[in-house]
Amino acid sequence: MSERKVLNKYYPPDFDPSKIPKLKLPKDRQYVVRLMAPFNMRCKTCGEYIYKGKKFNARKETVQNEVYLGLPIFRFYIKCTRCLAEITFKTDPENTDYTMEHGATRNFQAEKLLEEEEKRVQKEREDEELNNPMKVLENRTKDSKLEMEVLENLQELKDLNQRQAHVDFEAMLRQHRLSEEERQKQEQEEDERETAALVEQARKRRLLEDSDSEEDAAAPAPPPPTLRPKPTAILDEAPKVKRKAESWERSVGTLGSRPQLSGLVVVKKTDLNCSTPQDQPAPTLGTVKNGKAADPAPRTPGTSSLSQLGAYSDSEDSSSSN
Repeated sequence: MSERKVLNKYYPPDFDPSKIPKLKLPKDRQYVVRLMAPFNMRCKTCGEYIYKGKKFNARKETVQNEVYLGLPIFRFYIKCTRCLAEITFKTDPENTDYTMEHGATRNFQAEKLLEEEEKRVQKEREDEELNNPMKVLENRTKDSKLEMEVLENLQELKDLNQRQAHVDFEAMLRQHRLSEEERQKQEQEEDERETAALVEQARKRRLLEDSDSEEDAAAPAPPPPTLRPKPTAILDEAPKVKRKAESWERSVGTLGSRPQLSGLVVVKKTDLNCSTPQDQPAPTLGTVKNGKAADPAPRTPGTSSLSQLGAYSDSEDSSSSN
């Protein structure tokens, strides 16, 4: 059994490599390669934008009768991602770039234009210096002056960096943090003082209210009203009670009146010499004892029954008013 991985192969003694038939391939043969779009482009058919770096499965072929310094030029065929239209571009070894052939237009690239402008200016300067030695001196003077300016700017940047290097950012942050903490502490103390002042004011107000209430409670009560000296004054001030008139009063009229009733009231006088109860006068109409009206006046000789009836009715009025 032969080995699977071998470095040497067996050639028989009668091997003649000239007898091996050669495969004839066309010179414009195309190969399928995987590539990325070398620049931004826009399809002419549908207007789709194809950005640089988009991957395609392209067909590659060698351009016939086009060579740059012995280097072959290759052409690539890709398809639009939207309308599948064919787009072709080829290599440009002279400018180390690619050139668009057909199917799309290359978008504007400022970087490429800047590079081309720099190359043009450099070429013009070299052409001038070849035939004009004074121009060479002027260009050297300008270059030296520009170099001095660049060195000065560089020195300024170095000085600025050294000044910033001496700055302690950690100390600055620490100081800022301490100042913030101190400010918060001061604000907290102010809030506490304001709260304490408000509590003190509320306590003083409450003490004042308590002292006012105690003074009101300790104040003496107003003296009771004095009794009237005249016992008949209450009869004069008593409200008149409306009562239903009797039938005989409608025909005859009221027999009693307040002046007659006040005339019948007699103030009781106490006699120290009298010791027997028989000498005491009989209670008259209008005298009050224990809050009750006394008996009507006794019948005296010479008075009529109608007058007695009027006196009796007046006594009832006085008792009801009391």
